[in-house]
Amino acid sequence: MSRGREGPKQFLGNFKGILQSDDYIAYEHGLGGPKMVHACCWSRVPRHFVDAVKLNQQDAGSIRAVELMNKLFLIDAQAREERLDHAARQVLRQEKAPPLLEQIRQHLPAMSKTVLPCSKAGQACNYTLALWKKLTRFLDYVQLELSNNLAENSMRPVALGRCNWIHIGGPQAGPRVAAILSVVESCRRLTVPVRQYLAALPALASLPIQRVAALTPAAWAAQRSNGKSQIHHSPPSTVCLAGRIRTNRRGNLLTPVPPTKNIEAAVGK
Repeated sequence: MSRGREGPKQFLGNFKGILQSDDYIAYEHGLGGPKMVHACCWSRVPRHFVDAVKLNQQDAGSIRAVELMNKLFLIDAQAREERLDHAARQVLRQEKAPPLLEQIRQHLPAMSKTVLPCSKAGQACNYTLALWKKLTRFLDYVQLELSNNLAENSMRPVALGRCNWIHIGGPQAGPRVAAILSVVESCRRLTVPVRQYLAALPALASLPIQRVAALTPAAWAAQRSNGKSQIHHSPPSTVCLAGRIRTNRRGNLLTPVPPTKNIEAAVGK
């Protein structure tokens, strides 16, 4: 319900795994369990130096920093072009990234001595060096991306549509929408047909929580690839679709739409 630390703290709990984020202060302390690894996003780093160049197009230090960081991203671009898996990509990273990182690490302190600390270029240097340990964790974890742009781009429709969705509900609506979007985006990343996956789910309310792990998009995709899909279509008697409620832009109720007996028609509409 806010951008404070309490939300991430409650959500992550004793999470053990990799958390990738920007440098937002709410993610800094007291989050996750002792085995959580906090990594930072590289996409935001060159933006600070680009801002410095916008103010001073002759800023050779900032231009050089951006050039080196672009070469870092080119390593992963090469991996995507060659369709390397995570293990092969990591071999490529270990070969090409450390020399670039060392150049960046040596360049920034030298550059910071030639600019004012409060200038855009000075702030960019301090920002990068302060996060250096978190920025270089991709060398230790094969699955870690250089940036969290995929996640941010997945959330972009939410930000764009927020004003149109004011009537979506109360405080409970946010977590529910987040859960739905997580499932949909997981399907997209796995190239799983979203409608086909949702239609194949059994009646979730009657299932024990121990079975949830076997019903995720990743598990369903794995079962399909092995030809052993264990998710079956729900019998028609278990499908219950309530009438949809329409509202105008002010959130006032309009004429209810009668419920449909055809789930595919409902999804299509």
